[in-house]
Amino acid sequence: MPREKGEKVVATNRKARHDYLIEDTYEAGMVLSGTEVKSLRAGRASLVDGYAFIESGEAWLDAVHIPEYTAGTWTNHPPRRKRKLLLHKAEIIKISHKTKEGGYTLIPLKIYFSDGKAKVEIAVAKGKKEFDKRQTLRERQDKRESDRAISARRNLGD
Repeated sequence: MPREKGEKVVATNRKARHDYLIEDTYEAGMVLSGTEVKSLRAGRASLVDGYAFIESGEAWLDAVHIPEYTAGTWTNHPPRRKRKLLLHKAEIIKISHKTKEGGYTLIPLKIYFSDGKAKVEIAVAKGKKEFDKRQTLRERQDKRESDRAISARRNLGD
């Protein structure tokens, strides 16, 4: 029986939703060393430059920064290293076909603990062009303004 229940988010990649158009998301386990788990439990990780890839039928996560555990000794891990992702074979094949199509990439969206086990949410995504990013910002701003107008109208009616 796990000690922890529920989900505890350690790190999120907010810039990914701005820079990429998310197609599919997958939950994957990670193969970690002991000091990496302790560092994650302390809430320390960065997904900024991280990416995932498929190599010889295995999924890997690279360039994700998990800093060294402060109380660790010579057993500490390197902060940026390749980490194996645990996915079902069918999911790996599906992701592999999608990324080979062209224009698609694998990016990590968040690292979290689910019932005490470290997980990463990866997404099959397509890079946005500059005008797409501006359009998304404009739509978000227009929606915010319309919500404000509706809210103000309701408050006047009271």
